[in-house]
Amino acid sequence: MNETAKVQAKAPHAGKTSSSLYIVGLALVAVYLFWGGTYLGMKVAIESMPPFLMAGARFFSAGLVLYIISRLTGARRPEFREWSSAAIVGALLLLGGNGMVAWAEQRVSSSVASLIIAAVPVWMMLLGWFGKNGKRPSTGVIAGIVLGFLGIVVLVLQPGQDSAAGKGFDIIGITALLAASISWAAGSMYSRSAKLPGSPLMSTAAQMLTGGVLLIIFSYFTGDWGELEMAGITARSYLAFGYLVLFGSIVGYTAYIWLLKNAEPSLVSTYAFVNPVVAVLLGWLLAGEQLTAGARTAAVIIIAAVVIVTVFRSRVPGGKRKDSSNA
Repeated sequence: MNETAKVQAKAPHAGKTSSSLYIVGLALVAVYLFWGGTYLGMKVAIESMPPFLMAGARFFSAGLVLYIISRLTGARRPEFREWSSAAIVGALLLLGGNGMVAWAEQRVSSSVASLIIAAVPVWMMLLGWFGKNGKRPSTGVIAGIVLGFLGIVVLVLQPGQDSAAGKGFDIIGITALLAASISWAAGSMYSRSAKLPGSPLMSTAAQMLTGGVLLIIFSYFTGDWGELEMAGITARSYLAFGYLVLFGSIVGYTAYIWLLKNAEPSLVSTYAFVNPVVAVLLGWLLAGEQLTAGARTAAVIIIAAVVIVTVFRSRVPGGKRKDSSNA
């Protein structure tokens, strides 16, 4: 084969590689922006919607769409055991995790919420360490865990002003966010060994449907139904709700699932520390949220901790991780 023929033979392959890289880039941007925007989206949605009821309606709607898409593309219906496991994951990730974040954003800014939730990889490594058959993490991971806790302490103890409350940081809101991040981490850990549907999209649909139902039931006991006034829901809240369903849960998660199959795990995991940066910027640009010097310092520490934990855990020999999303 002469040189001209070799070049011609390589050309289609080069074109496919370039196209694939372009799609990977678009998918990453979708995950970065859409998931980073969910914190501000929740903040705007709960301006006139009860938090747990809003979250339940959001995930049930998104789950129903994903379930229909999954069935149309050939995925089988989940078995009873798979529905049960999906309900446990949905309870931990969506009820205890996302629902609590929505509730906490009544008391703290979306920027602060995103920073606390950014520490989820730190909690996951800690739970994995002390869990059954847990192995001692590497020195780098331990350093990241310690740094993450330091960042949370700085954020909680600093005496600055939270723009959501107009006063010192709300300890109840911060505590709720810490509980939400631990619940999310526990759900992520459990999902690794749980009996879930083989189709990633069907698995997500089942988690969102069951989690959405649990949120709606829970919202009854929190008084959300009594606070619901359909006539009082603003156009801003409706738009934010639509964004959360379409872009936050459906498009964002579909892009994430595609990336898991078509990109390096270390690249995909960068969403964990890009999302809070996006959330803080959007909160500043679109909602006028401000971070004090102490909160900015905490932000840098927490994001640095997540970067360190993410980088060092990806170096574990044969360590193929299954990351969870914030959907």
